[in-house]
Amino acid sequence: MDPLERLIAERACERLVVEFVRTLDLGEPGDVAELFTPDGVWEWAEGNRRIAGRDALRAYFGARPADRLSRRLCTNILVTLTSASTATASTYFTTYRVDGHSGGMLPPRLPVQVGRYEDTLREAGGRWLLAERALFLDFGGPTERLEPADVRHRP
Repeated sequence: MDPLERLIAERACERLVVEFVRTLDLGEPGDVAELFTPDGVWEWAEGNRRIAGRDALRAYFGARPADRLSRRLCTNILVTLTSASTATASTYFTTYRVDGHSGGMLPPRLPVQVGRYEDTLREAGGRWLLAERALFLDFGGPTERLEPADVRHRP
């Protein structure tokens, strides 16, 4: 690959990493399945959680609670092209998340997860997609469940 082609491919992979968390946080969570290859895999290193195939991924991510508010911060995205149509990526992430959100701004909270994604990416039909994503947690805890808004705002 020439340097410009390499740069364009690396940038497309970085954008895919960011598009995943943006879709999960601000879009329709089940739509992240479209960012995977048809045989794509999502795997947690701990807990023996492995979801394979777009239909299973759509069901898994689409089952997210409707009242969940989450924001993921991604940094240190390192893409390594392994060929003209394959790459790996490593990304640090921090997740802030609560369930029971009914609107409005919340007081600050600690993150519920800090870890990294290890990805295998493939170019297919002019578009880079996730072939495999493994999630590794260094810090993790339960998702806080908020009380109903009318209870939270009582003096």
